[in-house]
Amino acid sequence: MAITSANQLELLQTAEAVAREKMIDPGLVVEAMEESLARAAKSRYGAEMDIRVSIDRKTGKATFTRVRTVVEDEELENYQAEMTVEQAKQYLDDPKVGDTLVEEVPPVEMGRIAAQSAKQVILQKVREAERDRQYEEFKDRAGTIINGLVKREEYGNVIVDVGAGEAILRRNEKIGRESYRPNDRIRVYIKDVRREQRGPQIFLSRTAPEFMAELFKMEVPEIYDGIIEIKAVARDPGSRAKIAVISYDNSIDPVGACVGMRGSRVQAVVNELQGEKIDIIPWNEDQPTFLVNALQPAEVSKVVLDEEAGKIEVVVPEEQLSLAIGRRGQNVRLASQLTGLDIDIMTEEQESARRQAEFEQRTKLFMDTLDLDEFFAQLLVAEGFTNLEEVAYVEVDELLVIDGVDEDTANELQARARDVLEAQNKAALDNARALGVEDSLIEFEGLTPQMIEALAKDDVKTLEDFATCADWELAGGWTTVDGERVKDDGALEPFGISLEEAQDMIMTARVMLGWVDPADLEAEEAEEDETEEQEVEA
Repeated sequence: MAITSANQLELLQTAEAVAREKMIDPGLVVEAMEESLARAAKSRYGAEMDIRVSIDRKTGKATFTRVRTVVEDEELENYQAEMTVEQAKQYLDDPKVGDTLVEEVPPVEMGRIAAQSAKQVILQKVREAERDRQYEEFKDRAGTIINGLVKREEYGNVIVDVGAGEAILRRNEKIGRESYRPNDRIRVYIKDVRREQRGPQIFLSRTAPEFMAELFKMEVPEIYDGIIEIKAVARDPGSRAKIAVISYDNSIDPVGACVGMRGSRVQAVVNELQGEKIDIIPWNEDQPTFLVNALQPAEVSKVVLDEEAGKIEVVVPEEQLSLAIGRRGQNVRLASQLTGLDIDIMTEEQESARRQAEFEQRTKLFMDTLDLDEFFAQLLVAEGFTNLEEVAYVEVDELLVIDGVDEDTANELQARARDVLEAQNKAALDNARALGVEDSLIEFEGLTPQMIEALAKDDVKTLEDFATCADWELAGGWTTVDGERVKDDGALEPFGISLEEAQDMIMTARVMLGWVDPADLEAEEAEEDETEEQEVEA
């Protein structure tokens, strides 16, 4: 096929037709044509030549040119596409390195193979442009709801036509045992959009908590307008969910607004989620109060919050226990997800038994270590003393408030407690050294002998070992696996070390070893403080 005047306009017409069909810029199609024609010309004139093609956007005329670049003598490698300064003097006045010589060459005849190759180049360019357009269209739509048309199902995954391409609803992102047939309409949440080698991948979900939040935003105008805010969502997809809401207008009840007249608003969301039961809960800044609300419909007698451990104990009447836990632990699990706390539920009888056991355990500790009779040990526990450290280092006045304790008795108690602690510390250090702990770790400020012994048992025996630890390895923490919170035990967790304290100790060790520059730390802290101030101002 020759590029003649008869088919010059045909090039532009073809480009426009393809661009309209694929909804891409016609210029991209013309560029693809130019590249394909240049490739065909190279096969005719020689692959080493730098042949370029330019198609006039108005007339469709294709101009073939050969380009040669002026290079240094020692850099001349390709004689077909490069020339030296001396050689260039035949064609150019005062040539310099970097100048180019452009010569027009005759158009080429495109044989069957060349035409097929050109077609492949154009198709590839069109596909790339189509993928770029699809990614640009959907990258900013992640986190929104979209309506699609089911195309097919592959190994439990649903392929959805979303208008400008295909998206995938994975098997684990479907609610319960949902099944779809081709051409079924489906409403889904765009969870993620990724640019991959095979093109943009759009991942959908119907189980994400955000899907429920977006559905409520569509049904409740007050949420859309920002008068009501969804603070947290916890879901057991297809079965039950809890959603926490707060109103910034005192005249509007957030729960009532989400429920709607005769439950119309919440029912619309329930219908979309295959009958998933939804508990709408008022948000409260006070965590214990919020938790009481989150455990509805169960009634709570008492809440004990341990903020440092991120743990909360809930006491309920015996007859409310099964309701608070829920079928297969569903109610307490959702409440835990909603509040972000580890919840321990017990009955009033269980709490009483536990407190009695703790009382007896502490009484026995004081009897055994301080050589006290049972009555005197019970007096100490009743006054709130829980361990030897408190007895040994508390102000003497706090011991004098106990009936029958004078100053001499108080001093004797503290002396005994300190002797026991010193003996325990020596035994712990001796054991740690026997396990191979080095002095660099023993002398590290902030670690007690018992902590050092615990670290040694966890195979942390040098300051370098300690510096390589993660904060959760010391303080413990929680990991979410398949929607379930799994406990990670920390080596120093029994000693009440928080994550922040663990982070500070590890960073101090790294500074001591020279792994971290203190100046960098100060710069980071200053930057964080500045960011926090900007957020507060915003």
